Amino acid sequence: MSVKKAIIPVAGKGTRFLPATKEIAKEMIPILNVPMIDHVVNEAVSAGIEQIIFVTAAGKEDVENYFDRNMGLEAFLESNNKSDLSSVIKKIGTKVSVTTVRQKEQLGLGHAILMAKDLILPGERFAVLLGDDLTVCSNPVTKQLVDISNEYKKSAVIGVMEVPTEETAKYGIVAGEFLTDNTLKMKTMVEKPKPEDAPTNLATPGRYILNSEIFSCLEKIERGAGGEYQLTDAINMLCETKEVYAHKFEGKRYDTGNLKGYFEAVVDFALEREDLREHVINVMKKSLENLS
Repeated sequence: MSVKKAIIPVAGKGTRFLPATKEIAKEMIPILNVPMIDHVVNEAVSAGIEQIIFVTAAGKEDVENYFDRNMGLEAFLESNNKSDLSSVIKKIGTKVSVTTVRQKEQLGLGHAILMAKDLILPGERFAVLLGDDLTVCSNPVTKQLVDISNEYKKSAVIGVMEVPTEETAKYGIVAGEFLTDNTLKMKTMVEKPKPEDAPTNLATPGRYILNSEIFSCLEKIERGAGGEYQLTDAINMLCETKEVYAHKFEGKRYDTGNLKGYFEAVVDFALEREDLREHVINVMKKSLENLS
């Protein structure tokens, strides 16, 4: 069975983006004119995903609405000779099937994934993408992980990247035995260890291929770091009985869940656009001149 479903948790409060997130979901904040969640969904679709399962909460209705059809807007654009824009809007509402489940209490990533259990078939693999992490690569990161899962008997695969040792406390950190230059068989995964306690500098920024076996682990774990149900703990439990792999993916990752990462993404995405590149460079030059 190929990987056709992706779970994307979007129930967080987005406190680092207040006051903007007082009224809109953090994932709907745009990178230029495209919400960050659209970039994440496009990655999933490019990897062959056909159904997105959003794990939402109260106040997150705009995420689901964004991926619905807006027939009135489409008709308005058509009647005003803006069929190109109408096509863009229509594609957003038709490119993938969307289902939502509610996480009534935000009790951690592991708890969020467990909320989608009833939508995953026994033995089925699925992707997990965090809605405030963007990755950019000609070969989508989720597709890279699907390929590795296929290569290793359809096992669970965790996407990892190298981070400076002093930043290990921001991530789940994995350790194991390298089978190739970029793929390792996992032995353990530690949630946000201090640099002196980190087994490696291989961090998990928010891309996973899992299978339905993870749910029995999620149902057994107790609250861990931060008083939350950690996906890390469930993956460690899965490692005790099943083979789990980690893969150093190719591509650039932006942590758009914080202002610095968000700003970096906005600048880089603008520089990639031919219609904006020269303007962005000129604005940055003027700003630097004014500072000096």
